[in-house]
Amino acid sequence: MDRDHPARRDILRLGGLLIPAVAAPALLTGCGTSPASSAGNVLRVSQPGDPKTMDPHKQGDMTSMNALINMFDTLTTRGLDNLLHPRLALSWTARGATTWRFTLRPGVTFHNGEPCDAAAVKFSIERVLAPATKSPIVELRYVKDVSVVDPLTVDVHTTVHDPILPDKLSLFGGVVVPPRHLAAVGDAAFAEHPIGTGPFTFVRWQRDHELRMRAFPGHWQGRPHVDELVFSPQPNPSSSLAALQSGQVDLVAGLTPDAAQQLDGYGGVKLDGYTGIRTSYLSLNTLDDGPLKDRRVRQALNHAVDVPLLVKAVLGGKATEVPAMIPRGAFGFDPTVKPFTRSVATARKLLAEAGHPHGFSTTLTASNVDSNVAEAISGLLARAGVHARVELLDPGTYADRLTSDDHGALGPMYLAASTVWTLDGESMLQSNVRSDRRQSRWHDKDADRLVDIEELSGDPAERKRAFSDLQRLIQQEAPFVPLYQIDNIYARNDRPRWTPGSAGVLAMQSAEISR
Repeated sequence: MDRDHPARRDILRLGGLLIPAVAAPALLTGCGTSPASSAGNVLRVSQPGDPKTMDPHKQGDMTSMNALINMFDTLTTRGLDNLLHPRLALSWTARGATTWRFTLRPGVTFHNGEPCDAAAVKFSIERVLAPATKSPIVELRYVKDVSVVDPLTVDVHTTVHDPILPDKLSLFGGVVVPPRHLAAVGDAAFAEHPIGTGPFTFVRWQRDHELRMRAFPGHWQGRPHVDELVFSPQPNPSSSLAALQSGQVDLVAGLTPDAAQQLDGYGGVKLDGYTGIRTSYLSLNTLDDGPLKDRRVRQALNHAVDVPLLVKAVLGGKATEVPAMIPRGAFGFDPTVKPFTRSVATARKLLAEAGHPHGFSTTLTASNVDSNVAEAISGLLARAGVHARVELLDPGTYADRLTSDDHGALGPMYLAASTVWTLDGESMLQSNVRSDRRQSRWHDKDADRLVDIEELSGDPAERKRAFSDLQRLIQQEAPFVPLYQIDNIYARNDRPRWTPGSAGVLAMQSAEISR
């Protein structure tokens, strides 16, 4: 065996566990005209799940946003250069500590002809904030209200200074909806037939089957290149890839490295990989009694989980190790903070010092879509004497427990990931570090103070120092096991031409297809 390329099966055997590989679909070779060749100017995209709703203010997950971003515009947008660019807002500036002023693009209309103006922006942001909306969007927590300066200018008022508010308006909270139409039809009817300003208009949605959109010729940026855009959910990677091979879809997004490895080499299928920003980690419950309350135990877990081996053997090299939660490419990443040394001997020594010379038993909870990674981590921990039984949940149950108010709902240790779509370290840390946050399982006064600085300071240098200090504190106290930022992997046939950004958002306005 090549010693530089450990087999995936070997790492999965580390804890006495062997997981079958994801089954690859059989290569389909039918006679006659393939659906791909007769699809016309229609782009068909598959992702692992279906949107939760067509109301953009009542969802907070990337699967829903991936579809909705094609029908709705946001105030700002993140470019392929990872910089923030104008979209519905042409410019923005901080006017004092608690006011951001946005100047809007003139002449923009919703799909029904209603003007997209300052009143629409005020309505939209305040709708997200209204308790009656029950919006899960958390990024606008510091916004108090919005005032209209003139038809193309709005001031967004915050309770405290929010230095990255424009970044937060590049997705979820930045979506603008039509106030007059909503007042006329109500929330329920709006969710059944959404009206936005985006490059595509809604045609129909058959839940768990197909969302169909049509190019909007009146879009302010020009008509999209494709006539129709179709999203379909494929929770099973094998069926999704079979759909690609049979010509039912053109582009498969959200592929795991396992699924990509299974497809590699199949005729008519191309794999594209791009450096991503989505960051995976283990969250450790430091609050409840048990081994994880001891810092030495938490440090031992960090030494035991050999992330480079995990990336190479399980993820096929399609990820990059993250030293201390904040990924490369995000503001606040500190290259001087190095990962833990990977040493079973060091891990065992720390466990013995903490009173666990023979290790201990615990539970590692994960979504079943991450089963191979979870089982591999369990195997790596077992080498140090930590026997972590893997508990797999369906994605819906996992998400419900993750966002509940019970910090112990996912057990002592769980595998999680965050898409840092603002490209700012705040987005990675906002929900799980500060003591008063929903997913916080670590209470530390110094951490709270540093979070306040990086979330509220208007001085980029001060924020950067706070991020660096916080990453060093995270390494010292080890409330997490930082893992990796995973590549965005796509499979496609030879029809689509499209380049994603690092967050992997499926904004398809620029996509083209060959016929």
